[in-house]
Amino acid sequence: MIEISAHQSPINNQLAVTGSKSESNRLLLLNQLFENVLKLENVSNSEDSQLMQKALANQSDLIDIHHAGTAMRFLTAYYSIQNDRNITLTGSERMKQRPIKVLVDALNKLGAEISYQENEGFPPLQIKGKKITQDSITIPSNISSQYISALCLIGTKLENGLTINLDGKIISVPYIQMTIQLLNRAGIKANFEGNTISIPFTASIQSQTIQVESDWSSASYYYSLIALSKNSEIKISTYFEDSLQGDSALQTIYTDNFGVISTFENGILTLKNNPEFQFKESIELNLINTPDIAQTIAATCVGLKAKCHLTGLETLKIKETDRLVALKNELEKFGAIITITDDSLTIEGYQDFTETPTLETYNDHRMAMCMAPLAQLFTIRIKDEMVVEKSYPTFWEDWKQLGFTIKSI
Repeated sequence: MIEISAHQSPINNQLAVTGSKSESNRLLLLNQLFENVLKLENVSNSEDSQLMQKALANQSDLIDIHHAGTAMRFLTAYYSIQNDRNITLTGSERMKQRPIKVLVDALNKLGAEISYQENEGFPPLQIKGKKITQDSITIPSNISSQYISALCLIGTKLENGLTINLDGKIISVPYIQMTIQLLNRAGIKANFEGNTISIPFTASIQSQTIQVESDWSSASYYYSLIALSKNSEIKISTYFEDSLQGDSALQTIYTDNFGVISTFENGILTLKNNPEFQFKESIELNLINTPDIAQTIAATCVGLKAKCHLTGLETLKIKETDRLVALKNELEKFGAIITITDDSLTIEGYQDFTETPTLETYNDHRMAMCMAPLAQLFTIRIKDEMVVEKSYPTFWEDWKQLGFTIKSI
């Protein structure tokens, strides 16, 4: 457990943030499918991406990806088309509680051979790699975008290509668009129009260098910190205004609701306060396209004692933990009065609190990091703080660099 105490003076620092986990994992799998012809720069040093690389290099018949959810989904699809492989894909106890039935059903409908070793619908999985010739599938569109992205990636290697028909209202659209745009950047003529995704069979791609942009969800903690600080400025790299990442919506969300100004120059993003900003009495946001920044936004609201109503949060229940319950439990320690439903979180007001908040992290990296900016206002304690390694291993070192006092207790 650590105790973090406030930085008393204005913040003025520059930090380099590791590459996007979402972009890195897609490109790592794509590179493996095309015999490593891509040179990837600024690949995420997150635990998830490291586990992905280890798994792709692992020639044994047992692959353990611990609690790397993206790797579980992407590798389920990848191994289903590896003709010569018969593997068991497993993970942590929490991973064994995270549903994967929709993806397994879709792959099996296409002709894959995947079965459950323990509980129906959940890892561990037995995957016998096969040649898949079927070329179309219809799946519900209100599911995790990672299932859809996994199918898009392997569709490039199905001899007849793959058409994915999405049935119903699509959630997390930007993550699907990111996958399609990364395929396009690599030279694959993938297309996403309306509710249909078309992935052509692609025999080979040109050798090229692709730079992975830094992770916008990691940037969210600095947006939050600036929103809770006066006369402060942080420069972070490597970020681009025309980002592929849906979480780059942070720019608009934090300008409109929290008065944080974003400017870009040569891959460096500068964040600073707008001194004339007038805060709203209540903040209303639909985060269906950006669920990974919901925790940060809720914590920012608590720091400002702002009321809020956040919707579009249905996927938060199937993440590393049930993030809606976790947020309610932990933010109430700061006096927030919170109600949650299956897809929303509402902060209705605040009451006084006196104890130093001691925060649980639920084996969820984002639960640790989204709370850190609150240390600008209150001394806080965070349990199991190294859970941040999942996506941002140098997080606490970077916060020491910003001037925060962090000590183990």
